[in-house]
Amino acid sequence: MDMMDKLRILADSAKYDAACTSSGVDRGGRAGMLGSAVGCGICHSFAADGRCISLLKVLMTNSCVFDCQYCVNRCSNDIPRATFTPEELACLTMEFYRRNYIEGLFLSSGVLKNPDYAMERMCRVLELLRHTYHFNGYIHAKAIPGCSPELVDKLGLLCDRMSVNIELPSEKSLTQLAPDKKKDSILKPMRAVRDRISQNKQDLAVYRHAPAFAPGGQSTQMIIGATPETDYQIMRLSAGLYKNYGLKRVFYSAYIPVGTHALLPKDQPPPLLREHRLYQTDWLLRFYGFQVEELLDEVHPSLDPLLDPKCNWALNHLDQFPVEINRADKETLLRVPGIGLKSAQRILQARRAGSLGFDDLKKIGVVLKRAVYFIVCRGRMYDGTRMTQSFIYQNLTADVRRHPGDLPLFPAVRQLSWQDLPDLRPGREDTIKCLTGQL
Repeated sequence: MDMMDKLRILADSAKYDAACTSSGVDRGGRAGMLGSAVGCGICHSFAADGRCISLLKVLMTNSCVFDCQYCVNRCSNDIPRATFTPEELACLTMEFYRRNYIEGLFLSSGVLKNPDYAMERMCRVLELLRHTYHFNGYIHAKAIPGCSPELVDKLGLLCDRMSVNIELPSEKSLTQLAPDKKKDSILKPMRAVRDRISQNKQDLAVYRHAPAFAPGGQSTQMIIGATPETDYQIMRLSAGLYKNYGLKRVFYSAYIPVGTHALLPKDQPPPLLREHRLYQTDWLLRFYGFQVEELLDEVHPSLDPLLDPKCNWALNHLDQFPVEINRADKETLLRVPGIGLKSAQRILQARRAGSLGFDDLKKIGVVLKRAVYFIVCRGRMYDGTRMTQSFIYQNLTADVRRHPGDLPLFPAVRQLSWQDLPDLRPGREDTIKCLTGQL
């Protein structure tokens, strides 16, 4: 099998891993080395099959001794198999970088022979890139569950960000669908990465030139929709991971039907809208000071598909609204739908020059179509609004209910290409109808 055949198989096998993350690493160019890593992140674009092409996103091998039923690379699945040697993959990465195809590498692997053997091969690729090719760019590597702590330590000193996929949201589901994986085999390397990052920060405070261990932190990924866990269970797990393991990011990946197990859903589109709502909730937990129990509970364990979680929370807590824009503190402003981190800061700054009206808020960047139901400016509500749950819900969801295809990441929505554009030649009456939604 030649290199292009291997690349085609192994890049396609890697497309189910979430890797579209900002680097979190700020490392400038160095004399005698190639590449750099910028703290603001890597810009991403996507190929037709969904592959991220700003990072070379690839597996070392899609051969695997595990039989995880939700995974396309499970050992019982009859698919073409391929394996890169460390030398091949390191050379391929550098050739792609020199041609400006990529900015960095995202590397994962199936479990070839055993977890330690697979990890040793991944470490060898990174050693070649860092020490032989002097590659100074961004590398994200996925540790193999069940591998030894020594290999986790070695990999972390070579890459910028590490991740260990937790895969499923409960131990019960993991036992049923991934019998070769154990809860502790996943959490143990996560703890090792957490402790090593913490120790490394202390070392760097004393020894400025100590080698950095995974300076971009660690992340993980959960598959959504393959098992019956509720949104409440998923977000409680995420909150626990952020708190106890110091994760930078939890990724949520809508399950794409690739398995035949009786417990897996069949003939269902990927729950992309649910994935989107979980990401919105995750954002509220990390940056807006919300707790899981404020957004979900055992009585209401699912997120509203028609309404983003912040609006849903505000609707259920109308006793805390309306908020006077010219007097509210930052924490209160961040609870208002339509006001984000930047717009809240701009409001606080603009208030120093005088009181603000609704027109001022629009210029600042507040999303008024959501915010007007929950705020007052100079003691007045927006004309025509009423502080009732039914009125606000009907207005906030009106567009979505009229046009279900406008739902974010709705399964029926697809990316348009230039072939989809209407014929713009004179005399084509259907052109205007198409553009105005009448066709």
